[in-house]
Amino acid sequence: MVARAGVPAASSEATRHVMQANRSKNTGPELKVRAALREAGLTGYRLHWKKAPGHPDICFPGRRVAIFVHGCFWHRCPHCGPSRPKTHPEFWEAKFARNRARDARDNALLVSAGWTVIVVWECRLKKGRLDATMEEVVACVRRAGEERLPARVVEVGSPPAWRLRERRQRLRHRRP
Repeated sequence: MVARAGVPAASSEATRHVMQANRSKNTGPELKVRAALREAGLTGYRLHWKKAPGHPDICFPGRRVAIFVHGCFWHRCPHCGPSRPKTHPEFWEAKFARNRARDARDNALLVSAGWTVIVVWECRLKKGRLDATMEEVVACVRRAGEERLPARVVEVGSPPAWRLRERRQRLRHRRP
């Protein structure tokens, strides 16, 4: 097992294989969103379009809508508070910080270019939440086709801001 420069070696061969199996494109949550968009009759989107800043997972260039489907672990979901790896915590904290910074940069570039950015979290695509989440995504994309939406970031399926702040505070007090 050889580690790349700056990347610690996996704690076991099994861990190494699990981490290598993580994909960045065509993930399960992304496929769910695409299937729901097709079912709603919203086709003509581009996948990982290189002409849009940040290469959104799903992009409607004509409507100026970019959809990012974020995995809860990798992008540090504010809703479900994913666990943190116990081994090599410094590496993981730096990795997560880079991911969050890249997400913020990509969102800012898209918004400044006049795009509406929709962020869908993996946990919002689970049973019981999938239909409501996708209804919100479909409605937002359809509205963008009818009228020019303001350039902004929309987190689909998010609770009100005050509830999110409460939940984050509880999580901070729970962790050592």
